Amino acid sequence: MDISLSQARKIALHTQLLTGNSKSPKGKKGIARTIEKLGYIQIDTISVIQRAHHHTIWTRHPYYSPTMLNELQARDRRIFEYWGHAASYLPMSDYRYYLPRMHRFSDPHSKWEKQQLDKFGLLMEPVLERIRQEGPLGSKDFILPTGKKKGTWWDWRPYKVALELLFWQGKLMITRRHNFHRLYDLTERVLPKHIDTTVPDDSELGRFLVRRALSAYGIALEKEIREHLHAADNNLAGKALRELQSAGEIIPVVIKEKPDLQYYALADTIKTALKRRLSLSSVHLLSPFDNLIIQRGRMLKLFDFDYALECYVPAGKRKFGYFVLPILFGDQLVGRLDPKAERKSKTMIIQKLQLESGFDPSEEFLAALAEKLARFAHFNDCNKLKFIKMQPAKLKTALDKLVKKVEL
Repeated sequence: MDISLSQARKIALHTQLLTGNSKSPKGKKGIARTIEKLGYIQIDTISVIQRAHHHTIWTRHPYYSPTMLNELQARDRRIFEYWGHAASYLPMSDYRYYLPRMHRFSDPHSKWEKQQLDKFGLLMEPVLERIRQEGPLGSKDFILPTGKKKGTWWDWRPYKVALELLFWQGKLMITRRHNFHRLYDLTERVLPKHIDTTVPDDSELGRFLVRRALSAYGIALEKEIREHLHAADNNLAGKALRELQSAGEIIPVVIKEKPDLQYYALADTIKTALKRRLSLSSVHLLSPFDNLIIQRGRMLKLFDFDYALECYVPAGKRKFGYFVLPILFGDQLVGRLDPKAERKSKTMIIQKLQLESGFDPSEEFLAALAEKLARFAHFNDCNKLKFIKMQPAKLKTALDKLVKKVEL
């Protein structure tokens, strides 16, 4: 199938639930369905604004509150934590497909894994027994009786590693988080009884990985499919891709403007996506870890947007800012902004907002951006907006006026 770049963007935005026309139910049920559709939500610790996992969901569910995600994990058991693309919230219904990775940690192959087990393995059974007797515990509940100053980092680190090894092996699960700190419990006390724990064979696991990736991405290169979830050896996805293509479930796709790139799509998904309407007036402020843009090469190919997260770059060498958010307008990435939530004063500071070269902001765009910024401030528990630097500079005057018309 041949499609245009505009159609490719439409497909990607539809499957990422960013068309502005989502019919997903509200409340926790809708959030759980979103996580199932995307395959995972990446967890991140940076808190200069609301953490990435909350931000990614809020982008698709404007009514979202962080307590909803916590309840889906701790009470409803609709999601669990494990390694997806990175540390992630995953659909509980997908649990069995992560069992092979868990089993691999029980029979390690890499040098690092073997070193960890050799060094900390003797602590694992005492940790399990204590949790079995006392219930959910976090890493700070374990202190070594070394005679060192109580509570120092080196006192509890060995037990922290033991906890994480048990977690990677699937013997412990994270039952909930308290102030973002993990609380671990025995898997049999966290995993719902109805969840299938049949270990998939390589063929089934490969098909799962391919279907999950294409369901989330709409269209993707083989490399992008392999990188979507890190639940198994990448070769499994490649083999399954060819099998599903032979069966007719997956079709090859060529973007006319990029004829040298071989994309793939689920036959049913691409036909549905092309029929859907795309709102060209909606604005989204995307987390750096948002599923749409997490694969930077994919973003460059589909949206001609060159982006890198600079929080680990020395301040003097940053090009745009510490924690820059791409701005999505319709089917284009048109700018980027560097926000900081100053929580004491309840002020959302936009340290820099820069539009892409060649993008001429319309009144419609500016009004939509002002409204989105106001909602973003509210989502971050801020009731004021402050603009520092704008490119072009005239943006500041325009946005200052428009934001005043929006209730914070």
